[in-house]
Amino acid sequence: MKVTYIHHSAFYVEWNKKVLVFDYYDGKSSGDCIYYGEMPEFPEDTEMYVFSSHGHRDHFDMEVLKWSCRYPNIHYIFAKEIKKKLGNSALQRLLPNSDIAKLKENIHYMKPQENLVLGDIKIETLESTDSGVAFVVTYGEQTIYHAGDLNWWHWEGETEEDNQYQEHTYKEQVNCLKDKHIQVAFVVLDPRQSKDMTIGMDYFLEQVKADYVIPMHMWKQYEWIRQYKDTLPEEKAAHVIEISHENQECLQI
Repeated sequence: MKVTYIHHSAFYVEWNKKVLVFDYYDGKSSGDCIYYGEMPEFPEDTEMYVFSSHGHRDHFDMEVLKWSCRYPNIHYIFAKEIKKKLGNSALQRLLPNSDIAKLKENIHYMKPQENLVLGDIKIETLESTDSGVAFVVTYGEQTIYHAGDLNWWHWEGETEEDNQYQEHTYKEQVNCLKDKHIQVAFVVLDPRQSKDMTIGMDYFLEQVKADYVIPMHMWKQYEWIRQYKDTLPEEKAAHVIEISHENQECLQI
C-alpha cells in the first residue's frame, strides 16, 4: 500500500492493483487557501474507487466524473447528499450523453451507517458531525479510515448545546471503530480550532487501534503536526505521520 497526499483532505492510495481516491477537489475553490496538488495519470485499465465524503467545495469536485472517460473500471462512492448536485443537466455539461448512462451505473450513494460491497472491497460509513459521512474501507485483511469532516468541532461562540452535540456524536461514531484494527487513518487536525484543534485527534488515538494516523484538513499549516507530536507520549507519537507539502508520498507499507 502506498499513500500519497494530494492536498487538504485529498489522498490517493495505491493498494495492490487498485487506486482509491479520497475527497479530491481542484484545490482552488476553498477561499484564500490555494492548493496545487494534482492527480497523476494511471494505466487505463486501473481499477479505481473515488470517494467523496460530502458536497462541500473543499471535499468534492465534479471534475472527478470526467475520469470515467479515461478509466472504464471506475467506481464512485459518494455521500447521499451529493446526489442533488448531479442532475442530468449538470452531467450533460461534463460528459457526452452516450457516457452519462454508464456513469450513473457506477455511482453509489451512501448514507451514514450503511454497508456496500464492490467486488472485494467492503465499505462502511459513519455519520459526520458536519456533513455527509466518514468511510471505513476494507480490502483483504487491511482497513482504511477516512474521516471526511467527522471531527470533534468545538468552536468558541457556539452554544453549549451545539458543542455538546459535537462531543457526543463524535465520541459515539469513533467508538464504532474500537473493535477494528485500522492500518491507515486520515483524521482531522484543523488549526482554525485554536486551543481545541487536537481534541478530536486525541480521542481518536485513545480509542482506536491504528497503525498509522495521517492528519488532514490543515489549511497548509503543517508545522502543527510536529508541535502536536511533541506533546504526545513516544508510543503514540510514533503512529502519527508528518506531511509537509502537496503531492507528498507520505507512507508505504
